[in-house]
Amino acid sequence: MPTPSAAPLDRRGFLSRTALLGGLALAPGLVTACSRTEAGTGAPKDDADLLAKLREQGFVRVGFAGEAPYGFQDGGEVAGEAPTLHREVFKALGIPELRPTLTEFGALIPGLLADRFDVVSAGMSITPERCAKVSFSEPEFVSPTALMVRKGNPKQLGDLKSCAAAGATVGVLTGAVEASYAKAAGVPDKAVKSLAKQQDGVDALLAGRIDAFALTGISLRWLGRTNQGAAVEVGTPFIPEIGGVRQFSAGGAVFRQGASSLRDAFNRELAKITGAPDRYVALIGRYGFTEREVPPRSLRTADLCAG
Repeated sequence: MPTPSAAPLDRRGFLSRTALLGGLALAPGLVTACSRTEAGTGAPKDDADLLAKLREQGFVRVGFAGEAPYGFQDGGEVAGEAPTLHREVFKALGIPELRPTLTEFGALIPGLLADRFDVVSAGMSITPERCAKVSFSEPEFVSPTALMVRKGNPKQLGDLKSCAAAGATVGVLTGAVEASYAKAAGVPDKAVKSLAKQQDGVDALLAGRIDAFALTGISLRWLGRTNQGAAVEVGTPFIPEIGGVRQFSAGGAVFRQGASSLRDAFNRELAKITGAPDRYVALIGRYGFTEREVPPRSLRTADLCAG
């Protein structure tokens, strides 16, 4: 790790700040970021009997956003970390079919609250702001931030603080948490460029419009694989800070706040997968997820929601 304050990226060391202190039809969609903020709100419905209803009907309506490797279209089917992992969980719950809707990331939470789907499965980051509107599962993955830079890393950029010191221009996805990370690290607002989608980050780097592209390491590693031969590279992951507090990126499934029975049942099956790293990697390793992305037992959604 480039910063001395960052914990080792393994199951014991990758702790939350609280722990440290103690075959599917698709709808059209857009490529967006797993860490984006959502627009709009809605009123949760009474979901006390949702789990029983889903078991009876045999399918669950799932909202996805089109971002690889979390959830994306591949040959007419939904692929990626979230659909693969969640399909396994729902099958174990006696719900054999996913009926997905691929949509813009910013429309996921409003769509959930408007009852367009029952669950959001998009690798969405667990944040206090989102927890005020919806209910998250326990973490299904963790991922630190990383930088994609031009080949050879001409400005020797290792983290966002080094970007600020070098006067570098940093690209972030529109609405993504990386913008706040850059600001906290001292990168001036004028040096932060918003980009609509992941591929725009690669294109902007190659064109010299930005010096670094900040996103989760998982996403950037995947982006590098899909741009083989491009003169870019991904640096060592790091853990950004805001106000001296390390920001650990953890994602999970999203439910309406009343859907406690479904969420709790989901968590029980999820724990069987995250508690068995070999099984976890066998399921989603092809999307770039390794044992380093397995969330430690000490990392809890309640702590992440508390901020």
